[in-house]
Amino acid sequence: MDALKKPNCANSSPLTPLGFIERAATVYGNSPSIVYNNLTYTWTQTYRRCLQLASSISRLSIGKGDVVSVLAPNIPAIYELHYAITMTGAIINTINTRLDARSISVIIQHSECKLLFIDYQLTRVIQEAISLLPDHCPHPILVLIADDGPVSLPIGKFINTYEAMVEAGDPGFIWVRPESDWDPLVLNYTSGTTSAPKGVVHCHRGTFIVAMDSLLEWGVPKQPVYLWTLPMFHANGWSHVWGMAALGATNVCLRKFDASTIYKAIHTHHVTHMCGAPVVLNMLSNGEPLSHTVHLLTAGAPPPAAVLLRAESLGFDVTHGYGLTETTGLALSCSWKSEWKRLPATEKARLKARQGVRTIGMTAVDIVDAESGVSVPHDGLTQGEIVLRGACLMLGYLKDPEATSKCIKNGWFYTGDVGVMHADGYIEIKDRSKDVIISGGENISSVEVESALYLHPAVNEAAVVGRPDEFWGETPCAFVTLKDDCGQPRPTGEEIMRFCKGKLPGFMLPKSVVFKEELPKTSTGKIQKYALREYVKNMGFPVKSRI
Repeated sequence: MDALKKPNCANSSPLTPLGFIERAATVYGNSPSIVYNNLTYTWTQTYRRCLQLASSISRLSIGKGDVVSVLAPNIPAIYELHYAITMTGAIINTINTRLDARSISVIIQHSECKLLFIDYQLTRVIQEAISLLPDHCPHPILVLIADDGPVSLPIGKFINTYEAMVEAGDPGFIWVRPESDWDPLVLNYTSGTTSAPKGVVHCHRGTFIVAMDSLLEWGVPKQPVYLWTLPMFHANGWSHVWGMAALGATNVCLRKFDASTIYKAIHTHHVTHMCGAPVVLNMLSNGEPLSHTVHLLTAGAPPPAAVLLRAESLGFDVTHGYGLTETTGLALSCSWKSEWKRLPATEKARLKARQGVRTIGMTAVDIVDAESGVSVPHDGLTQGEIVLRGACLMLGYLKDPEATSKCIKNGWFYTGDVGVMHADGYIEIKDRSKDVIISGGENISSVEVESALYLHPAVNEAAVVGRPDEFWGETPCAFVTLKDDCGQPRPTGEEIMRFCKGKLPGFMLPKSVVFKEELPKTSTGKIQKYALREYVKNMGFPVKSRI
């Protein structure tokens, strides 16, 4: 038996998600792959276009280990580039389209990006970002994605257009297979809920596993119709850029969207699946009932049970998961139990708001005391830090061994998220460790306070941070946006605070309320609490802080 333990060339080929599109062209060749406005491609066409584009990229002396960046919304080009770039052996880096020039410049310099594809609507921010690069930093080659914009747009410093590169490429290009499972495939920068995003590196093996794992956990069938409301630049669309090719899906692309655009796309294309942060779920929960079921995977921030209840009443079948840029897809999922179907709707929504259990592809998950590393009791009350172990975890942070060693230690990845373990083994996030409010020695979960605020019929969005207090140290400060149809008179801060009484312990009640037209968010809909904390620093101490 010992002789059989040694792998051989036949059974040790590196796992890679790049093979998904090759297979899709064989199995689903004549089926639609991408739908965008009046444009439709088949899987045969998409595979051919990716090979041609990969050929043109390689002619620019781009290859193994080089970083190629993309700045574009959810259009066909960014989907194709996920495959075309990595087919050359290069590493794809998708940049958040909402970043300012300074942030983009930092990413270009840090990643040592050699080639950069830019959507025509974002050329100005890129040119400013390039101008901010230090003199010693090489400038990347620029390629313009004209898309549905004016093809006569002056190219300037751009060497070519995207479509010209596709047309000039060789459809017989032999794509570069990884030499090892551990070869880097993607470089994703954290989404910016903190002020210092880090470069997260994932390999072929981990990406393959998380892509398949996410599809299995979500229960996605072959040839779904998938609506791209989740940015593809965010953790490669939670790995679904790869996964949808594995299933031969129809990818419905949207350059930009609001609730009405989403509902129109759902009905026009008979969408079956979509993803989105809770902010998207909240946006859709105020719409009209659907004519067919749409399966919606939400993750990012814990969705309030009230929002889940409204969305499901309209016909959305919501699955709640949990992951990070460092896992590039689901790590936990609130796997539904058949016995829960008999529960009242409000109780089902409460259960579904939990983050759940590890997905099949994850090895282990635990909640531990941050200082001792000891597992917390499974009582649903004792808080600790969520730690993960599994193949889909990142290789590490690019050029940052110190940050890598701080979060990967003792055989675990420390997420920085605070949660509890319920008696049934399901996890519930209570907060990010930096978002816990400590008031008079008591730890307050901002998520719990936000959940109470979302029960108010006039509240559209809510976020809670700690506000400095002379007596308590800090107290909960609620930032609230109201629904357009909340009526008149609009609720006051005092009314919002009174509403929370009886729903929260006294020490957890918000002591101040700030109404905003819009809350600051990352590109994936996560509320930027660090920005709100900066705001409260200038507010001064609250009145009647001892009450």
